[in-house]
Amino acid sequence: MFVTIETHEQPENLDLIDRMYRLRAKVFGSELGWDVSVVNGREADYYDRCNPVYLIWTDAGKRELYGSVRLLPTTGPTLLYDVFHDTFPGELSLSAPGIWEGTRLCVNEDAFAHRMPQVGKKTAFCLMLLALCETALKNHIHTLISNFEPPTRRLYRAAGAPLQELGSSDGYGRRPVCAGLFPVDKRTLDQMRSAIGVESTLLVADINDRLRSVMRAAA
Repeated sequence: MFVTIETHEQPENLDLIDRMYRLRAKVFGSELGWDVSVVNGREADYYDRCNPVYLIWTDAGKRELYGSVRLLPTTGPTLLYDVFHDTFPGELSLSAPGIWEGTRLCVNEDAFAHRMPQVGKKTAFCLMLLALCETALKNHIHTLISNFEPPTRRLYRAAGAPLQELGSSDGYGRRPVCAGLFPVDKRTLDQMRSAIGVESTLLVADINDRLRSVMRAAA
């Protein structure tokens, strides 16, 4: 199931959050070689203290972590502007209430191998993107932006996400880092569901009051 976790909900989800930090350290620190801070086997940064919303793929008992992504409004601090500013044209403004940043999207291949061996990395990534699109659409977010490495382009295409690449830059890891956005609307959602072969919603719970209050305050 896909759930959202906000700052005030973290105390009751400490084990799941800890699994997420460990997965991020493995994916972004060890596998991708990004310049991230890993302490005691966990990757967390300043933006995890900026009241993000986490979209988490877990089991019914919240004992297993299959994937995660962090959401932040572009009206506040973001990795795109603060760290990856060289990956998109400087004259382009991407700060608006309806534009949100999705970062640290990763899937747990080991968990799938043990619990859902029929789900490969490609399918898992596509389902994470679809759940992200559903979350955004239900909460009046019209554009999602992210940074990614070039090989990830094919996963966006496989998911049916109409990715618009804005630019790229070297110097962040073993490969160039790209910046991209895709619009969030009913057409995008239908296109992604058709590409992935999913007919019904993936979300078991809508993002709750904090996200909606942020959207109202930023409007």
